[in-house]
Amino acid sequence: MTRLALVDCNNFFCSCERVFNPALMGKPVVVLSNNDGCIISRSDEAKALGIPMGAPLHEQQAVIRKHGVHVFSSNYTLYGDMSARVMSILRDEVPAIEVYSIDEAFLQLPEGFTEETARALRAKVLQWTGIPVCIGIGSTKLLAKAANRHAKKNKTVTGGVFDFTSYWDPDGILSGMETGDLWGVGKNLAQRLRGMGVKTALEFKQADPAAIRKSMGVIGERMLRELNGIPCMELEEMPPDRKGVMASRSFGSPVEGLEELEEALANHVARASEKIRRYGLLATSMEVFLRTNRFKKDDPQYCPGIGITLDRPTNSTAELMAQARDLLQQIYRPGYRYKKTGIQLAHLVAEDEYQPELFDRPKASVIHVDKIVDEINRRMGDPKNPVITRASQGTLRSGKGWQMRSERHSAHYTTDWKELPEARV
Repeated sequence: MTRLALVDCNNFFCSCERVFNPALMGKPVVVLSNNDGCIISRSDEAKALGIPMGAPLHEQQAVIRKHGVHVFSSNYTLYGDMSARVMSILRDEVPAIEVYSIDEAFLQLPEGFTEETARALRAKVLQWTGIPVCIGIGSTKLLAKAANRHAKKNKTVTGGVFDFTSYWDPDGILSGMETGDLWGVGKNLAQRLRGMGVKTALEFKQADPAAIRKSMGVIGERMLRELNGIPCMELEEMPPDRKGVMASRSFGSPVEGLEELEEALANHVARASEKIRRYGLLATSMEVFLRTNRFKKDDPQYCPGIGITLDRPTNSTAELMAQARDLLQQIYRPGYRYKKTGIQLAHLVAEDEYQPELFDRPKASVIHVDKIVDEINRRMGDPKNPVITRASQGTLRSGKGWQMRSERHSAHYTTDWKELPEARV
């Protein structure tokens, strides 16, 4: 029997902050979204205070002040590096792994992998990284996900590990789980299932496949089969081919001038072009867009976008910046308070599969320079704070309005030599 496990890092962003600040252990902690807008990660202590996921920060100030909640801006550089460390440990323990998200991974389990093996793996991840995880085991992805949820919700009983394949009464667990708690069942699907008299995961498992297919299509039938232990979703060891890359971010404060918009867009282009080079891709088209703040009803609204097909597929930062700047100048209009700009690189093709035209000669020297810069930035900086940038990007300390608000940012403990933690005896 095929057995899969889902490993999920607990309250991942908050756990990363605690690794390098042990004083936060046992204290309520929340991490904010871009521009310090909404709460996107909560420790168990913060959840116990009733702080909801996705709540705007300003609405929770009374609770935060009353209970001394520790608030952090998102530190994606730290979180990405800690995620890579966790996934590296998991990768060494199993035959195959699918990294599902920054804090989750599906594992293909080898023969002889028991619940005790899972507990040992959980302890190893905690010891080597400081990140607590929960592990759910099942014969399909959906059951592994459900097992993980049960392990996490009942940590005092399960110890953070639960194995559906060896539990004596798996249907008893499913009978206490609402359909809305299942992976892939959103609010609308759960409501549709309730209309069919299906309220629990067990009732879903026992439903008529033909009726489910008629109401929910092939996706619903696959979910039903997965609940019955029939694998319908394969492990994806290789990420699917990228069709496009977007780089965009809301400004810390409204921007009106073209020069600042060009500087912000240049930074987005640099990030997007580095990403497609990393995956060995070329862009054949691009789109540039501007957005005002639709929540500011008193401000005039203007949300244009413009796209082109490139004369020649490229991943050159210089070429893409020049094209993006021209497009931005075409759609820019003075008199508006812009909240966001961004770029979409689309219709991506692999470098080694692209067939150039007969007389088309790639600018090899430009591409070569870009890759040298990428390597230096990877070794000495990080994606959010590169050590080499182009003049059109401005400086990270220029204090421009387009730069994201991040007033509660923790240090780059693992990616910046100047911010490495110091141990004192």
